[in-house]
Amino acid sequence: APPTDRPAPAIRIETTDVPFTIPAVSHPEARSLLELVLEAKNQGASDIHLGVGERPRFRLRGRMQYTAYPITTMATFYHWWQELLAPEQLQTFERTKELDTAIMYPDIARLRVNMFFSLLGPASVLRLINLEIPSLEELQLPETLKTISEAHKGLVLITGPTGSGKSTTMAAMIRYINENFAKHIISIEDPIEYVHTSIKSLVRQREVGSHTLEFEIALRASLREDPDIILIGEMRDRVTVDTALKAAQTGHLVFGTLHTNSAVATIERLLNIYTPNEQNTMRMQLADSLVAVVAQALVRTTDNKRAAIHEIMVNTDTARDYIKGNKVDELDQLIPQGAFDGMQTMNQVLYRLVQEGRVTEETAAEASPRPNELKQLFRGKMDNTRMI
Repeated sequence: APPTDRPAPAIRIETTDVPFTIPAVSHPEARSLLELVLEAKNQGASDIHLGVGERPRFRLRGRMQYTAYPITTMATFYHWWQELLAPEQLQTFERTKELDTAIMYPDIARLRVNMFFSLLGPASVLRLINLEIPSLEELQLPETLKTISEAHKGLVLITGPTGSGKSTTMAAMIRYINENFAKHIISIEDPIEYVHTSIKSLVRQREVGSHTLEFEIALRASLREDPDIILIGEMRDRVTVDTALKAAQTGHLVFGTLHTNSAVATIERLLNIYTPNEQNTMRMQLADSLVAVVAQALVRTTDNKRAAIHEIMVNTDTARDYIKGNKVDELDQLIPQGAFDGMQTMNQVLYRLVQEGRVTEETAAEASPRPNELKQLFRGKMDNTRMI
């Protein structure tokens, strides 16, 4: 049965707005947020889902799972968040109905937090981020990502749906640069996820809201801060794309992310930000600036873990000509034949994982962007080096 609230002094937050009274809680079943985080980490969960009127759930290997905790009451929800958030943050959440932040449990995990209101009441999603940044080798990522990271200038795009590991892959690439090259790296994040310590490179991380008031202002200012590498995070709008292209064209290496699932979709998304009259000019700029597009997804493996699969398009002379000539769709024929340049399709990776016994054919078909093509490959009706 859901826990019931027992009488206890409430906490009253006084601000210039109408005061908001947080329900107090003293019920013995109201466990701490730290306890939830520890359990989620021990189980290998990627996310914690909390909401009033709902049982807490964990996302384990991509699937939502119930926990044994009781249904969350309003008092319990705010009791958890009083552990970590300042009264001013809770007041902002109540007033705006939204809150994005990051919190740290030393020696345990860093959490990216989104709080919101739904039909049942306040809710939150916590993304667990390891304190130790994994290396490219530990993540078993393609060797091509090292070559891409070594580019002196240009635009590198890491793409994929939410929860596909884009931030982890980009953090591993920054770690590789940090450990091997003397660069000045500036990141502008909302919020900061992985925390980097300067090694060979000087790494400066800025969080929107804490270290800068406006993302766009910080991005423009970064061009005057003597960077070699700028990590933008999400390419969210025209201003971001304009500034990223300008930085890439003026000798900086720029990393950004998009919620797209292929190289073709990524290029089309960027171009569609502009009006039809502007697209030809922007196509030329993008063709000259782009280093690579790395589209990523996660697939369940036979050992109850998950592995990353990638489509990688490197901007070779041929790829550049296709983009300039408005033949972006033809990249789908170029990528599977570009292994020498470090290119690959997701189907090529899935086929290899099935051959290695790490992924079942059924799981591969579910994860494939082109399942019919993959099935033909398994039946021997298609050449692995030519599939698209």
